[in-house]
Amino acid sequence: MKKLAALAVASALLAACGGHGGSMPPMGSAPQSSQMGMGTTKSASIVQAPAGWSSTGTQAIPIANASDLGAANAAQSITVRVGLQLHNMKQLQSEIAAGNQLDDGAFMATYAPTSSDVSAVTAYLQSQGFSNITVAPNNLIISADGSIAKAQTAFNTSIHSFSGGGTSFIANVAPAFVPTSLSGIVVAVLGLNNLQAMKPTPQVTSCQVFGVSSPSQQCLRFYDPATFQKAYDAGSVPPANTTPIAIMTEGDVTQSISDLRLNEQKFGLPQVPVNVVQVGLSSPDTAGDGEWTLDTVYSSGIAQNVKALYLYDTTSLTDSDIANEYNSWVTQHKTKIGNSSFGGCEFFPFLDGSMVLDDEVLAQGAAEGMTMFVSTGDNGGYCNNFVDTNGAPGGAPFTEYPASSPYVVAVGGTDLFSNADGSYQGESSWEAGGGGLSQFESPPYWEQQTQTVNSAGALLFRGLPDIAMDASIETGAETWGGQAANGACTPCVTGGTSLASPLAAGSWARFQSSHGNRLGFAAALLYRNFQQHSAGATLTGPPPTAPYGGFHDILAGTNGLYTAAPGYDYTTGLGSLDLAVMNSQIGN
Repeated sequence: MKKLAALAVASALLAACGGHGGSMPPMGSAPQSSQMGMGTTKSASIVQAPAGWSSTGTQAIPIANASDLGAANAAQSITVRVGLQLHNMKQLQSEIAAGNQLDDGAFMATYAPTSSDVSAVTAYLQSQGFSNITVAPNNLIISADGSIAKAQTAFNTSIHSFSGGGTSFIANVAPAFVPTSLSGIVVAVLGLNNLQAMKPTPQVTSCQVFGVSSPSQQCLRFYDPATFQKAYDAGSVPPANTTPIAIMTEGDVTQSISDLRLNEQKFGLPQVPVNVVQVGLSSPDTAGDGEWTLDTVYSSGIAQNVKALYLYDTTSLTDSDIANEYNSWVTQHKTKIGNSSFGGCEFFPFLDGSMVLDDEVLAQGAAEGMTMFVSTGDNGGYCNNFVDTNGAPGGAPFTEYPASSPYVVAVGGTDLFSNADGSYQGESSWEAGGGGLSQFESPPYWEQQTQTVNSAGALLFRGLPDIAMDASIETGAETWGGQAANGACTPCVTGGTSLASPLAAGSWARFQSSHGNRLGFAAALLYRNFQQHSAGATLTGPPPTAPYGGFHDILAGTNGLYTAAPGYDYTTGLGSLDLAVMNSQIGN
């Protein structure tokens, strides 16, 4: 797991945010929804705005375990990204739930921020001395360059410098406000901190063994693309020849592309076209090479082939750059499928406002038939921005974002077992697979008939994961290349929900190609499939599972806080995919 520069937002913050444990969801009152964004995010405990100002979703960032060096350099240049409010958000939610697929014209006419909204924000930024003001095609983000001094004045905030953990950074120690004339127009102001609270989560071992069997009746093996296809029953499903996939990346991806070519050669896969879409400034960072290799190899690998891979390559994994990356993917329409194998504790994007803005962006994508698959993390029923637990449960009892967004497919982890011929035998919950209940996001409509409810019959919290695929390092994926714990992968075995998510994305690509690329937002369709079927007879495995529509309902295992059980659960969600069965049912 790649540990980045995010520092502890401390036990006091965790206590303020609350938590949960056990195998049942919290039974308290529902989070009060914000009127900002899509209205699915919990309302912040917003400080009373000063006279003449209105609140945004960007709150103060309380920093602990780092030295506060006082006011940041006022002359330092930063880029701010101002998020604007959607219109008619309830109607947009209904469009997504109904499976309607809007085009850009319909979205812009009914739901996007208006030209007058954009003009008001643009005029204000100009009046405050910002330059290079650019408006995203969907009007959701307005970016502008300026100094810290200008940002502090424009948004009535205070930005400090910090040092700790071997790094230095800036963060706003007061909320961001906008003039009352922009009330109801601006939902968040990103770029006031440069913490990288998101991280990729691959688990890598230098083990170089192909296929280990013990005992003979239960094959514990490592997988390559062909054996994943066999185990998940992909044989009768056409390859994804007509469907492209987008991979969200960061930094210099040159080595990852080279390693993709090596893996294609080693595994006998077609060489797929790769297009790098630069989002923002380029970066020389190569720390994520192993992650981007895993994502490209196993999304296209389980798909057998894809029309193309688009690497959306952003400058850093700050919340501001990720919002820009997501918005570029949604507005450019190069693919209907995306993969994000990164995440971080959900309280940070809740605090800095990126949760509100990203949900808007991802909701537009969902309404236009686009699906982002996201890994749920490798800390079990916990999250941990600050300590690498090496694929073991532990941390704070929160889910990760962006997996907790209602407008993605959150992918958890399993241990995948197969018979001697490679066919599916059974799965159990992976002990470190992320899952649980968001404390900041409410559930979307398509979840509400499936997940656990409280005594009053109300589903209060967004549950994770939605589905699960293989993630265990003991049953992980073989990869070749230059990034590993102990040198070059010749090959190495990689696991984590960073593997599960691209497996799910590549599986969905096969479904899309098989159905003429007409399928809409995956989450709503997957929940519909589950709700339209009932569990079949339990298959003994071991481990035991049950067929449930196009899913394997996983019945064994735990992620530390939650236990796999019949039906939906907070460790494997609806279950893993039986590709042949799901493909025969998903378009009905």
